[in-house]
Amino acid sequence: MTRFLMRRLPSAVLVLIATSVLAFVLPRLAGGDPAAAVAGPDATAAQIAAVRSDLGMDRPLVSQYAHWLAGVVRGDFGTSYITGRPVSALLEDRFGSTVQLALAAAVLMIVIGVALGVAAGSSRRPWARSLLDMTCTVLLATPAFLTGLLLALLLGEVWQILPVSGEVSMLTDPEIGIQYLLLPALALALPQAASMARLIQSAMRQAYTEEYVQTAVAKGASPRRITVRHVLRNSLASALVSLGMRLGELLGGAIVVEAVFARNGLGALAVSSAGSRDYLVVQALVLLAVSIAVTLQLLTEIGLSLLDPRIRLEGIR
Repeated sequence: MTRFLMRRLPSAVLVLIATSVLAFVLPRLAGGDPAAAVAGPDATAAQIAAVRSDLGMDRPLVSQYAHWLAGVVRGDFGTSYITGRPVSALLEDRFGSTVQLALAAAVLMIVIGVALGVAAGSSRRPWARSLLDMTCTVLLATPAFLTGLLLALLLGEVWQILPVSGEVSMLTDPEIGIQYLLLPALALALPQAASMARLIQSAMRQAYTEEYVQTAVAKGASPRRITVRHVLRNSLASALVSLGMRLGELLGGAIVVEAVFARNGLGALAVSSAGSRDYLVVQALVLLAVSIAVTLQLLTEIGLSLLDPRIRLEGIR
């Protein structure tokens, strides 16, 4: 385990450094002047220049980047240009909402994805396979924002089963909080669940042709035992490989879904910060998202080695 982590650590650090450079450069390529936004619409050129100097934006970009990165290493993401609050405090205020959404979506993604994949991969009826294939295709082709709008229309307006706007923290009131969480989590999870189902389905169909499965059939093992013990266990490895990436995509999709359902999470913060040219907040959000994705990928590779005894951490490249 230690050897694996030591081998992976340099590449993970390089990814984070490259991400920090992109996070710093890309917002500045979008145009606009945060100093003008801070100074106000009636500010003079001299006042804007003074604000730019106060914010340190008159220094060379390399110097600005080095100063920001040094602060990040110390856990200081800077101060928001617009609100004047520490960026870490803004992230902390919104983090809980997005984590609740991402965790709920991850649970739904795994449950729905595994169920669809196993059903499609083990079904022997052509019509059932065709129906499940069509379901996965539709879910994959439908973007999260459209899925969210359709769910809000059907379950929030037509049948009025669940609320479609706002949020209540699960920590404050779990019973009400889950009602506000179900629709956005389902909208976020369905496309990713379909992708996972396709991987499991393909892996299961391949596994059914392997010799160890044919041997189990010849020994008279029941179809259920063959599916669960032999086929499914080896097929889940493919899904687990992509699980880290799927979870990372959930964080990206949360930006759109939070806007559709008016949730006050990191996605809403990213949209408002990008619109107001609040560079430090955008930089912190990008770096945070990639850091989480890198961590999840490491955990996924570790989980893969535990799930499939044929794979050893020392052998992962």
